[in-house]
This record gives sequence, structure tokens and C-alpha cells, in this order.
Amino acid sequence: MTIPTGPYAALNVPDFRLFVCARFCITLAIQIQGVVVAWQVYDLTHDPLSLGFIGLSEAIPSIAVSLYAGHLADVVQRKKIILTCVSTLLLCSIALLFFTLDIGSSILQYGVISIYSVIFLSGIARGFLTPALFAYMPQLIPRELYSNAITWNSTLWETAAIGGPAVGGLLYSFHGVRASYAADVFLMVLGLSLAIAVTNKPLPPESEEQGILEKIKAGLRFVFSNQIILGAISLDLFAVLFGGAVALLPIFAKDILNAGPIALGLLRAAPSVGALMMAFYITHNPIRKNMGRVLLFCVAGFGVSMILFALSVNLWLSLGLLMISGMFDCVSVIVRGTLLQTLTPENMKGRVSAVNNVFIGSSNEIGMFESGVAARLLGVVRSVIFGGCMTLVSVGVISGMAKSLRKLQRVQ
Repeated sequence: MTIPTGPYAALNVPDFRLFVCARFCITLAIQIQGVVVAWQVYDLTHDPLSLGFIGLSEAIPSIAVSLYAGHLADVVQRKKIILTCVSTLLLCSIALLFFTLDIGSSILQYGVISIYSVIFLSGIARGFLTPALFAYMPQLIPRELYSNAITWNSTLWETAAIGGPAVGGLLYSFHGVRASYAADVFLMVLGLSLAIAVTNKPLPPESEEQGILEKIKAGLRFVFSNQIILGAISLDLFAVLFGGAVALLPIFAKDILNAGPIALGLLRAAPSVGALMMAFYITHNPIRKNMGRVLLFCVAGFGVSMILFALSVNLWLSLGLLMISGMFDCVSVIVRGTLLQTLTPENMKGRVSAVNNVFIGSSNEIGMFESGVAARLLGVVRSVIFGGCMTLVSVGVISGMAKSLRKLQRVQ
């Protein structure tokens, strides 16, 4: 088989094209939902901690199932897992839409518990979905295209992450919560349809470990014995856990920048605008050397940009700083994804992805909770400054401890 070449090589593979289009639609739906849920909950409660509970209600089930979900992705048809999880996310979107209808709106008279319950269920689905997606993608393309595929996967994800918050903010502002959730449902249906069209691929041969616990332990041992992978995952863990301010953006938009839902959508989209610009650049100019130092520098840059964002009282400056933070974060995502896909055996990718999800994926939601708690204790601005400083401290510590990562030039 002739392997495509050039910056668009991975997109020439039909199954990969369907895969990333499905993920694009699903991500777009999730991003729209995230903006609308955050604004709706803050409107109902006027409490920054309630925004943190959105993240916590998704992180707890996601963490709880992640390791088992990783094992499952290595022993069960990955497409089957993906379709089941996306169907569950579709049901969650339908439930949120139902709460806005006359027949279902009475549920919200008792507070936001019903919204948290739906988010909890979606957390379970996303906990199983993440390792299945990670393990399934490399089955769709030749190994030589891993880096290009990861870059395009990140590019389309960032495109959805830009469109989702902006569309969500506009829909919420001009058409209300019902139209926003209706768009969420439509995009989930489209994503599910595209995922169904992807060719089913056989599982790689199982690893030698016997029993669920032994297989999970093998995945954990692999990650914790590999200094490069552990260092890369740890960097993103602390950056996301302490450095992010996504959960607090409704407060920045409403109380600090004196703006509304449209501004919130722009703020949510700004990091992804920067990330998309960087992803397109890397597509045509791949990182070929000093991967470890580039990763460390970019995580540090992310922390600095978040500190400056916290100090800004101008909407345009805030948007610019968030764009810069997205540029730095994009490099981290692409380098980490390339390391994980290249250095992990095919029959262990689900488990390694699950460990990564516990570190990174769920830390997004735990980071939201941490942001809410820190904002309650320190104030909104000081909590984001504190998080940025902790990110810089983490870079210094990991740089000293993970020498193999710091000295890494490139992977084959």
C-alpha cells in the first residue's frame, strides 16, 4: 500500500477522515453544552463554587471508571465502545433539552441537582470514550502517519473548541437555552452517524497478563517506569489542574470585564483560536528536535500567560492572552500525544490512555473544582495568579526530576 505524504497525508485516509469529522461534531456539541450549562448554573446560583461543582460532577465518575475503561478498550471492539458512549452522550444532551421544555422545566424548580446528575452520567460515558478513541485512531492509519494524524486530530478538535463556545454564546444570547441545547442534540446525532460509518477494525493481540487487575497494573507500571511519558503527563496534569481558568470565565466575563454571554463564548474560544493557529503551523513545520525542552518551555509559557490574564481588566487584552495560552497548550498536546502513541505498545494503548485520562482528562474537571474553591477562598483574580505560579513551580520540579524528558530530541 502506498502511504500518502505531505502535510495533509492523514486526511487522505477515508476512515481517519470519518473519525476526525465524527470527533469534530461531538466536540462541538460538548463545547456548546459546556458554555450553556455554565451560564445556566451561574444564573441559577450566582455562586462561583457551583461552577466548580460542574467539573467535579463530571470528574468523579470519569476517574472512577477510567482504569477499567482502559482495560476494556484493549479487550473489546473499540468501535462498539465508542458508539455506546456517544449514544449515552446523546441521551444526556436530550435530557438537558428536555429540562427547558414546558413539560420538563418544573424539574429545575428544585435547583441544579438535575443538571449535575446529567453531567455525572456524561462523565461516565466520557471516561469510557476517551481511551477507546485514543486506541482506535492509530488502527485507522499507518504508523508513519501518527504524528501527522495527531496534529490534524488536534487541529480539528481545536476548531470545534473554537466554534462550540462562540456558537453556544451566540445561541444562548439571541435564541435562549432551548435553541442552544437543540443544536447540541443535532450535532451529537451527526457525530454518531459519522462514527457508525467508520470501518470496524480488529483488536491487536492481547498482552500476556492474566486477569483484569493484572492488565491494569501492567498499564500503570508501563507509565510509571517510563520517565519520558510520566514527565510529559505530569506537566500537563499540573498545568491543567492549577493553571486553567475555564471554570471562572463566566465570572471574568460578567463581573470583571463587564460583558455578557457573547463575551463568555469569545473567552472560551480564545485559547482554541491560538491553538488552532499553532496546530496549522506545526502541520507544515513539525517539531523535529529539542522536543523535551520545547514542551517544558511551552508549559511555562502557559503559566505566565494565565497570570497575566488574571491581571487584565480589558476584554481584548484578555482575549489575546488566552490565545497565547492556547498556542502554548497546543504544543504540549501534540508533543504528549505523539509520545504516547509512538512509545506505547498497540495492545496497551487503551490502558495507557486511561492513565493519561486520570492525569489529564479528569484534571480538567478537577481543575474546575479547584478553581471554584480557590476563587471562594482567595478571590477570583488571586486564585488564577496562584494557579499560574504553581504551574511554573511544577515545570521547575519536573525539569529537574525527568532528565530523559528534558534531553529528549525526537521520537521515531
